[in-house]
Formats: sequence, structure tokens, C-alpha cells
Amino acid sequence: MAGAIASATLFASMAPAQDRLSLADRVSRLEQQNQASAGNTSLVNQVNDLQQQLAQLQGQIEELQHQNQQLQDSQKAQYADMDSRLSRLEKGGAPAGQPAVAANPTPPPQAPAAAGAPPQNAGPAPAASTGGNNPGAASPAEQAAYDAAFKSLRAGDYVTASRGFRDFLVKYPESPLAPNAYYWLGESYYVTMNYPVAIEAFQRLVKNYPQSDKVSDGLLKVGYCQIELKQQDAAIATLKQVMTKYPGTKAAGLAQERLRRLQRQTAN
Repeated sequence: MAGAIASATLFASMAPAQDRLSLADRVSRLEQQNQASAGNTSLVNQVNDLQQQLAQLQGQIEELQHQNQQLQDSQKAQYADMDSRLSRLEKGGAPAGQPAVAANPTPPPQAPAAAGAPPQNAGPAPAASTGGNNPGAASPAEQAAYDAAFKSLRAGDYVTASRGFRDFLVKYPESPLAPNAYYWLGESYYVTMNYPVAIEAFQRLVKNYPQSDKVSDGLLKVGYCQIELKQQDAAIATLKQVMTKYPGTKAAGLAQERLRRLQRQTAN
């Protein structure tokens, strides 16, 4: 009997200790769960931050893709414009705003070349009719240097063409072919999207050879370059100047069309 009582007393004394240990374990487990929950919250926040950064990067990528597409479209339009002008020269026509060159007094067997166009057969091409400040025929050396640069331009080698026209203008600044050389120098830069340097070449043409048949086209291209450089006010003023000073020319018609498009874009 005494042993039974002692055993019951022992179990009774042990029960609170077991309850305390169980409570401590529960508290420990709760603390671990809270820590895990806090860790999950931090992880969720990090994921949210990464998702926001990814969305921003995607937006930047889309904007860059849009700008790249605009550049590609602009370059395609410039190449098309260049090809159109060169095609007219090859077929004996003249660029916009420039009349074709008259044949030599003693016409050769071939058809007369367009202003500034290289000869199709052997022998020097007739000098371009610039209508500018330097009347007269180009010397054989001048014509050969000009034709070499123009040949590179027509072949699509714009770097060599620009170098050739620059060298020509340095060596023959008083040549009757100088206005044409300035124009095609500007074109070689324009088609490769080097707009600041293209503007400089076109502006020299306009300033130095105001009576040249190339001036209307050169001034039009100044406006085009200003558009590409986001100089909207200057571009609008230049295009209006083309329309005012050269009414009825192809350059004036192109200026009016481009001005209309530019004003629509500005309004939107």
C-alpha cells in the first residue's frame, strides 16, 4: 500500500515538469514559425521588387526597339531617296530642281550625261551646268576627280565617296563642279545618318553658290537633317523657306509634303 502511494506521488510531482517542457517546445515552435513567416514575407517582397525591375526593363527594351525601328525606317527612306536620284542621273534625267546638262557643241555618240553624272562610255563627261558663281567647263583633272567620287557614291561606298568629294573641294575650290560636289558630299553624309556634317555641307552649298541649280535641293536637305536632329522649329522654318524661295519646284513640293507630315506629328 505504501509503495502504491509513493508511486502515485512521484507521477504527480513529474506531471508539471512535463507540462512545462511541452509549453516550452510549443513556444519554440511558434518562434520558428514566426521566423519562417518573416522570411517568407521578405522573400515575397524581394520577388515583388524583381518583378517591378523586370517590368521596367521590358519597357526600356520596347522603347529601344521602337527607336531602332524608327531609325531603320528613316535609313530605308534615305536610301530610297538616294537611289531615286542616282537612277535619274544614270538614265539621263536630272535631280529635283536641277535641269539636265546640255550636250557638247559636237555631240559624242552617246546620249548627253546628266549634271554631275559620270560618263557611261570612255572619254570625259561633259562638265556640269552649275548655274553658280563659277561659269565655265571643268578641267580634265577636275572632271576625273569628281567622276571618281561620284562613282563611289553610285556604288554605295559612301565613306570613299565623301572622302573623294572632300578632297575634290580642297583641291579644286573654284571648280564649276564645286556646287555639285558640296551637294553630293552632303548626300553621302545624310544617307549614313551623319546629320550634323551633312547640314554643314548643304549649308555651304546654299551660302557659297546661291545661283546654283542645286540650292533648292540642298536647302530641302538642311530641313530634313534638322528633322532628324529633332530641331523641329528650325526644320519648319527651313521647309517654309524652300516653299517661299523656290515655288513650283520639286523641292518645294517635297518641302510642303514633309511640312504637312511634321505638323501632324507635332499636333499628335
